[in-house]
Amino acid sequence: MKIIDAFGMQCPKPLVLAKKEIDAGCRELSVQVDNETAVKNLTRLGGKTGLAVAVDEIEGGWLVSFSEGDGVAAPASEAVPVAAGASCAAGGGCGYAVFVGKDHVGEGDGELGHNLMKMALYTLSESDDVPASLLFMNAGVKLVAGGEQQVVDSVRALEEKGCEVLVCGTCLDFYGCKDQLAVGEVSNMYDILGRMQEAAKVITL
Repeated sequence: MKIIDAFGMQCPKPLVLAKKEIDAGCRELSVQVDNETAVKNLTRLGGKTGLAVAVDEIEGGWLVSFSEGDGVAAPASEAVPVAAGASCAAGGGCGYAVFVGKDHVGEGDGELGHNLMKMALYTLSESDDVPASLLFMNAGVKLVAGGEQQVVDSVRALEEKGCEVLVCGTCLDFYGCKDQLAVGEVSNMYDILGRMQEAAKVITL
């Protein structure tokens, strides 16, 4: 079994190293990590690749092991519903993604910018053409972790319509608000950039 020593590495590097080995055909792999975000992201990778995942505590962190077996990848019949805006354009990706990298829209008055962000997310939630992905990074994560209930309700409504909501785990850790995450899935740079690459277009708020 191949072992990757990813101690001291922040996500998405442990995830990238593991995926590179799996994509090359490796089916017996262990990754040593020292942060919970990496553990969650690696476990999610196992689900996507259909590999069985075991997590064991070791000195200084965790050992995440991949192997052939009953992975947790959901069958097609149990897949997350596809957002209305997720249809694929010929040669140009699927649907559109919305990237939220701050907790306000535009520059100028802070209160106005914050209110504009709330209105933008509410408007998206009321639309019939919702994004395939809603991606939160940097200060944008504050909107869904400790933010206002109106924002949480809007984002949750988008989820219910099939929009995938990914929230940067490193950013949550930086701002100390991971425990306050009210909606969305803790994710990483690798997956967030992947959703942008897959989209036919990306809108930045």
